[in-house]
Amino acid sequence: QVQLVESGGGSVQPGGSLRLSCAAYGLIFTDYQMSWYRQAPGKERELVATIDVFTHRTNYADSVKGRFTIWRDDVESTVDLRMSGLKPEDTAVYYCQAQDGRAPRGAVYWGQGTQVTVSP
Repeated sequence: QVQLVESGGGSVQPGGSLRLSCAAYGLIFTDYQMSWYRQAPGKERELVATIDVFTHRTNYADSVKGRFTIWRDDVESTVDLRMSGLKPEDTAVYYCQAQDGRAPRGAVYWGQGTQVTVSP
């Protein structure tokens, strides 16, 4: 059974930093592209950052470039999202996603989400 377990959310003031972590269980981690998404109240879920399987190439939403860093540890089967320079508009539930990279439409798994709140 595949499980993605996020941790590290919380409340922080504008300009602050947080690190989210996602631990993956029940899958061969090195087969999966890993991503972080977020969903703010009343808005659709949006992609924040992705890290590829083999090259570890990363891709970021324009709104977080230069502030967020995605990092994967293929030994520990974890993916982190390091966030700095946080803004109120970063407030959202953040979700970890794993997508099987062995096929164009590989299986997709989601974590349960972790809340990030940025306010004075």
